[in-house]
Amino acid sequence: MKSNKNRVFIFDTTLRDGEQSPGFSMNTDEKLRFAKQLEKLGVDIIEAGFPIASEGDFAAVRRIAEEIKKSQVAGLCRTSIGDINRAWDAIKNAAFPRIHTFISTSDIHLKHMLKMTRPQVLKEARAAVRHARGFTGNVEFSAQDATRTDRKYLCEIVEAVIDEGATTVNIPDTVGYAMPEEFGELIAYLFDNVGNIEEAVISVHSHNDLGVAVATSLAGLKAGARQVECTVNGIGERAGNASLEEVVMALETRKDVWGLHTNINTKQIYHSSRLLTDITGVQVQPNKAIVGANAFAHEAGIHQDGLIKERMTYEIMTPEKVGVSDANIVLGKHSGRHAIREHLKKLGFDLDREEVDTVFKRFKELADIKKEIFDEDIEAIIAEDIFRKPDKYKLLYLNVVSGNAAIPTATVQMEIDGNVVQQAHFGVGPVDAIFVTIKRITGADYKLVKYLVHAITEGTDAQGVVTVQLRHGERIISGRGSDSDVLVASAKAYINALNRIESLPTRNAGTRSGIA
Repeated sequence: MKSNKNRVFIFDTTLRDGEQSPGFSMNTDEKLRFAKQLEKLGVDIIEAGFPIASEGDFAAVRRIAEEIKKSQVAGLCRTSIGDINRAWDAIKNAAFPRIHTFISTSDIHLKHMLKMTRPQVLKEARAAVRHARGFTGNVEFSAQDATRTDRKYLCEIVEAVIDEGATTVNIPDTVGYAMPEEFGELIAYLFDNVGNIEEAVISVHSHNDLGVAVATSLAGLKAGARQVECTVNGIGERAGNASLEEVVMALETRKDVWGLHTNINTKQIYHSSRLLTDITGVQVQPNKAIVGANAFAHEAGIHQDGLIKERMTYEIMTPEKVGVSDANIVLGKHSGRHAIREHLKKLGFDLDREEVDTVFKRFKELADIKKEIFDEDIEAIIAEDIFRKPDKYKLLYLNVVSGNAAIPTATVQMEIDGNVVQQAHFGVGPVDAIFVTIKRITGADYKLVKYLVHAITEGTDAQGVVTVQLRHGERIISGRGSDSDVLVASAKAYINALNRIESLPTRNAGTRSGIA
């Protein structure tokens, strides 16, 4: 059995810090679906949300806590008694609950944000951990903006909260300011100057404002930290968080350097990444390490020649290691229901008979249009037909007239709360005509922030996936639609964004947190 001192705990905050970033909002069902995938991935701690933020956030955290059985479930809270009580109410039924409380410790935050003195913050931090310990022995404390905090004062805070019973202490680089070497030095300084530091797990949480979040996290591990707070695909506030897949695979691929290990099932990494993009509609860039479309692509002839002779010449890890299968079975219109069912199991989807029938029906419809059906096509069908719950708005019919000798016109028929409505309107182009018509039908007029189109697979018959982002107050809401007709996919994406806005809970003012 491996020594526990070399074990790194993976704390995933995709559903909290990641979900706060523009375009990544999820509803309760989507959060639960992703939490279950994180459990399959082998994440040690799932930070499910910020329960005090809204009734919707509270409900999502509570539901995740009730259904996740293997991973710890953490609820974030400020140091106020009300926040801590609310967090506990949300996670108390978890198999392994964790209260995660935080307060700023840097002078710049104390002066301009909290309007508090150092002694006041120290007293509040102690009281918060003490109160949280009354509910559970699993308490984490975060010193917000730790990397810009006076080092002696930070030592005082860390020692105090451990003295009060904190079992994990997080040292966040909240604004992504630290360089890897200086962050490593900070963690080493804490180990040298906090008398009781061995009584807690030291955690790191880095933001990617300067593009070094993963390097900073690894430097913290090298200096003695044993928990990394990260997100799938590196999503999060501003430039995002340290990427879970990059941290894990750096440790896995370079064991000779780090000598550390995690409990992550690396073969679930790619599926986790794809599921997040399916839910949010936000794709990762092609050159993204580990999970990007080009991560294992080799264009240069000399690279291809080397790979043919020996894979390790230009590949430091295999695609299969992270769940990218070389055997992407091509299905066609002659494939039967049994073949589809078995392939769904291989892809990690445990569907009941009715759901398999739904997928099979859509598969047959698509197979009449496309010669070959790939895994990505199947995943798009599942995302749209299985996991998308009944919505307020539903597209029934679309017809578009366009061209260089015609005024772009869209005729749209929709079902709204069971009632069928149809209208036709003009636009400056076919997509604009579709969106204008949908706006007229629904009466929902949100600013279009982004419109993206990409093909799921190669070829002119590939399904098109459209991502639409709408501005709803201070939030950016993403919608996603897929179809072999990109105009139909555009309508589906716009309507999906409207449905996501309809299901969005109202968040309490002033409760959003950007802790490192």
